Amino acid sequence: MAQQVVQEDSAGPAAGIAWDLSDLYTGPDDPALERDLKEALDAAEALAAELRGRVATLDAAGLALALDRLEALEEKAGRAGSYAGLLFAADTSPPEHGALYQKVQERGSEIRNTLLFLELEWVALSDDAVDALLAEPVLAKRRHHLRSLRRYRPHLRSEAEEKILEQTANTGRRAFSRLFDEVMSSARFHLETPEGEQELGEEEVLSLLYDPDRDTRRRAALCLTDGLRENERVLAFIFNTLVQDKAQNDVLRDYREPMDDRNLANEIESASVHALLDACDSRYDMVHRYYRLKGRLLGLSQLEDYDRYAPLPAASGDIGFKEAREMVISSYRAFSPAMAEVADRFFEERWIDAELRPGKRGGAFSASTVPSAHPYVLLNYTGNMRDVMTVAHELGHGVHQYLAREQGLFGQNTPLTTAETASVFGEMLVFRRLMQRESDPASRLALLCGKLEDAFATVFRQVAMTRFEQALHRARRDEGELAVSRVNELWMAANEPMFGDSVHLGEHYACWWLYIPHFVHSPFYCYAYAYGELLVLALLQRYDAEGDAFVPRYVDLLRAGGSDRPEALLARVGLDITSLSFWGGGLDLLEKLLVEAEELAASLR
Repeated sequence: MAQQVVQEDSAGPAAGIAWDLSDLYTGPDDPALERDLKEALDAAEALAAELRGRVATLDAAGLALALDRLEALEEKAGRAGSYAGLLFAADTSPPEHGALYQKVQERGSEIRNTLLFLELEWVALSDDAVDALLAEPVLAKRRHHLRSLRRYRPHLRSEAEEKILEQTANTGRRAFSRLFDEVMSSARFHLETPEGEQELGEEEVLSLLYDPDRDTRRRAALCLTDGLRENERVLAFIFNTLVQDKAQNDVLRDYREPMDDRNLANEIESASVHALLDACDSRYDMVHRYYRLKGRLLGLSQLEDYDRYAPLPAASGDIGFKEAREMVISSYRAFSPAMAEVADRFFEERWIDAELRPGKRGGAFSASTVPSAHPYVLLNYTGNMRDVMTVAHELGHGVHQYLAREQGLFGQNTPLTTAETASVFGEMLVFRRLMQRESDPASRLALLCGKLEDAFATVFRQVAMTRFEQALHRARRDEGELAVSRVNELWMAANEPMFGDSVHLGEHYACWWLYIPHFVHSPFYCYAYAYGELLVLALLQRYDAEGDAFVPRYVDLLRAGGSDRPEALLARVGLDITSLSFWGGGLDLLEKLLVEAEELAASLR
């Protein structure tokens, strides 16, 4: 029998990089946490006692005062909610973390239910009354937020019905979303190696898909599949339940299509989303061309799915976390010292959690928390170039969220579409700086191919995943509960057109939808990545044309947060995103990068 090598305690190249949540609370038992929750609920009840049935009688000054009080109490509840969510994401194993998370969710529901009347009475006002109120200067900072609330007018229900929906969410979709996180964070994957069996977490297995050794990549792919199949019954039940929950919610709220509520939240017309998806579908040939090129560069007649992220011979090796920090901060500094200063605070003040740990949530995110605090970034750093780009990506989010704090709680956060702007822009800054520093043609080609793979994963893969979600939600509504084999078919049908005959997707790949958290936590999130990548390519064109004059306008765009409509904010930097042909320009720029890679590869033969 092979010796078993258990690696549960391996923290990876970012060992010791764990965040300090004491800027929120000193610990789960900090009396301030319970006090904030109680004071938030007390303030909500006081507001309800004074204003229920009276919103229509408020003048602009009275409405502004009510919003000040609302923002103050939501700041307290949001601080507690942020802490509980971050504590749980960092380690889902301790029961007390889950208990605190659930407690804060339930208390949040109680507060939201107490305040439901405010939104319902506001959206019930006539357009003329609203226009008159919003013309007053005292409401200028809240103008966009108040108008945005009214977009949901056709989809809101009575206060009694809204309370039922809110209360049942904690034992419905929120509970199943938490279960998904607990299953995936505790899942262990068994990798067979010449030295014996290794027991790995999800992120460690995924990182091996970037290994230079093909057999290691193949074994990692099979290991991932085996681990997912061990949990597929409960994971598939979670998916089926949440997709059906959404179908019921769409009927109750009168959304015609499964993606309509996401488009409404993103402040984007459905026609624009379909134009984006169709534009990307029509350019899958770029993906085919690239992977045929990569096959030639690797000397492989047929690329398998586990070869997609294989490094080229001249690609960078393992990159320590300190080196990754220097790469990212220096790239940010070359563009904007002010942005670099904010980004470096995440490292200096321990706003980042990057080491690998059992029980830790997979993937990466930046949580904005509340304006009186600061964002926190979660990473699972394994030391490859893709991870460096993830650091750049999440710090882009973090800088955006930090700068936007001045807009207050109701204006800080952006729709998902523009939320990806700073993150993808940060990746491009790092890529461009690395290309400027590198003179060796083979190394430049490796960097260029890495960027293309990232861009294709951000654009075309996210579109393919959106197509999968569309098919999944349709099938669940038409066919009832779906077997794993049926969802596997939908997954393969959505992914195969992207790769054509350039990459063979093995049978083991069919169940890889099971680990994608966006499908669970944020249905139809994925197209926002494609939106963000193509938007950033357009912003880079403006930067190249305008030079340093562009920088302060870009930083101001980040400071603006979600204080206005996306098209209005982006018009300030010279972009018209309402044009249905807008997306073609970004795709053309991607093709230029592809042509550059093809020509550089030809010159190295």
